Amino acid sequence: MAFNYQTLKKIKSESIVDAQIKAVDIGNLQVTTEKIANSAVGADELGTGSVSFSGSAVTGTLSTSKGGTGLTSIGSAYQSLSINSGGTAYTYTNTGLRSMQVWTGSGTWSRPSGVRYIKVCVCGSGGGGSGHGESGGAGGYAEEVINVTSISSVGITIGGRGGPSYYSGAGGNGGSSSFGPYVSAGGGYGANRNNQHSGGVGGNGSGGNINVYGGGGQPHHTRSSPGGPSYWGGNTAAGHPQGGQFTYNHRNHSAWGSGGSGGYFHGNRGAQGRQGCVVVYEYY
Repeated sequence: MAFNYQTLKKIKSESIVDAQIKAVDIGNLQVTTEKIANSAVGADELGTGSVSFSGSAVTGTLSTSKGGTGLTSIGSAYQSLSINSGGTAYTYTNTGLRSMQVWTGSGTWSRPSGVRYIKVCVCGSGGGGSGHGESGGAGGYAEEVINVTSISSVGITIGGRGGPSYYSGAGGNGGSSSFGPYVSAGGGYGANRNNQHSGGVGGNGSGGNINVYGGGGQPHHTRSSPGGPSYWGGNTAAGHPQGGQFTYNHRNHSAWGSGGSGGYFHGNRGAQGRQGCVVVYEYY
């Protein structure tokens, strides 16, 4: 007896002996979506391992409305899944720290492609030292995080170093450093600039999320003394007359922005302050 589709529609599942209809009994493409009632096939109707994703049985892209990403690839190495700028779809983007740039002289920062945020560290230049241990103050320090998505470039200024002096002259003041109009740091004062026979006062940061003073210099001694330390570290080594102009000769062996150390006696020259710097950490 021949069966047609209308006849088969009247056959219920309880009328079929278990395991009597196998895959070989069903032609390709004979069971289509419109022949399966909504919610008729659940987990209980599928045997273990009966659905495989290793072939091309499942095609298309799962949309975000169905819990998918709407994407057809996994992106590049070290990228992360995020939402696009319009908030309308997922996308793969670079994340984290991209690079770091350092300036010890004036220049210009230009935003690299893909960079969204930067952390800027600005240090002023140190004040110069004098004789009899009178030393200069360090440059101030400021730090700020800036959203640069709408900024293409920023001018950078690094202040000059405070010049040295013999006793009882005054050391030169250090110059200010800045990252455009966003953040700056004042230079340290030279020895004897704030008061006779006194060390220079440290500069201060301005405009940052963090703003701190640089370390102050030392007062009048009968020996050499170090200048004020900066955020980045210590200063020129203190010297002895047996080393001649030891302190001055080692004026560059110090951290950015530190104050110049003082010479031993009146005939021993103090050291220059060290120039400041700007450091920019760039993030995707």
